[in-house]
Amino acid sequence: MKNALSFRSFGVLALSGLMTLGATSAVAQNADPIRIGAVAPKTGALAGGAAVTFWPNVALWQEEVNANGGLRMGDGTRRPIEIIEYDDRTDPSETIRSVQRLASNDDADFILAPYSTGLSLAAAPLFDRLGYPMINVSAITDQTDTLAARYPGVFFTLGKTSPLAEGVAQLMADLRAEGKAGNRVALVNVGDAFGIELAQAARRVFEAEGFELVYTTSYPPTIQDVSPIINSAIAANPDIFVAFSYPGDTFALTEQAQIQGMEVDAFYTAVATPFPSYQARFGDSINGVFGVGGVNPADPKFQAYAEAHRALTNTAPDYWASAVTYASFEVLAQAIEGVGSVDREAVTQYIKDNSFDTVMGTWTFENQQITDYWTVGQWQNGQFYGIGGTAENMPGAVEPIASPSW
Repeated sequence: MKNALSFRSFGVLALSGLMTLGATSAVAQNADPIRIGAVAPKTGALAGGAAVTFWPNVALWQEEVNANGGLRMGDGTRRPIEIIEYDDRTDPSETIRSVQRLASNDDADFILAPYSTGLSLAAAPLFDRLGYPMINVSAITDQTDTLAARYPGVFFTLGKTSPLAEGVAQLMADLRAEGKAGNRVALVNVGDAFGIELAQAARRVFEAEGFELVYTTSYPPTIQDVSPIINSAIAANPDIFVAFSYPGDTFALTEQAQIQGMEVDAFYTAVATPFPSYQARFGDSINGVFGVGGVNPADPKFQAYAEAHRALTNTAPDYWASAVTYASFEVLAQAIEGVGSVDREAVTQYIKDNSFDTVMGTWTFENQQITDYWTVGQWQNGQFYGIGGTAENMPGAVEPIASPSW
């Protein structure tokens, strides 16, 4: 569907430095705002990831909506959006308390899905009980079919665990078949819902493909020193290193691999690998590093979005979940406008029944899920490109190059 909130406005906003254009139209200035709750880490173990992927997109979405005069209601008026923010401190119990506070104390019309798999899954029953649509942008789990059946207002956009893990394992199998990678795999993971599910799924595929798992371990999300993990992995003499990691350990594992001179045919880390700060930290040394997800950086929609993101935040978006996060906000905005009110039940049904024009292309939910998504990408010449995904021909997919030599 086409909508006033398309990325055609981003060119104007970016060129003008995202000036507020008087903040909102005269009508919207006098209208009651639509109150939107946002709960995500600003402190705690996942604060760094949320600071890249979640919070900048909340700010950008609010700026874009309000600069366009707000969301159009059924009576022709426009209502700006007001964001009410809470820091859940990377604590599931605080996520739940914050959602409850938004619903009962702040009278939020809608609440954005929390950041990360664990925090989102913890809050899903509460979203359902309170009747809020929940468009998840960072929950990756094989439970999506079960959860969609149990909670009719819960949606998933970033994919399932098994396809992401299978994407990595299949890529390694293809590299092995081409004589570009060996057979010995070191597989490590952060010990929460995200890392455990991905490691279990990847292990099944690696074993089915005949790979030899020479080293496996799990570590806590709060880990400070990953050097023993890299030491043990190197001692096992792997050809392939795969880590289902979060931002802090993604950076630490990469740094230790470089310091200790890990030489493998393929090096993969997960969350934060597509972050611009990862490239800024390690420079050209990561040319060839594989990571989770991806985008088509040549897509004009992504380029316009990235330009607007930089204009507002002075930073580039990441090359995976940032655009997915913004796309989920576009879905909510278009559904509210499609219904013409803040009737949450009607908005939920509208999301199920319609297609949406987003920065990630046209989205149509099947069983409350987006089914075409990137699973694995790679840094190549200063940009992180999608290599493969759940669709046979992902637009903009590139061929992999050799992993770096450290």
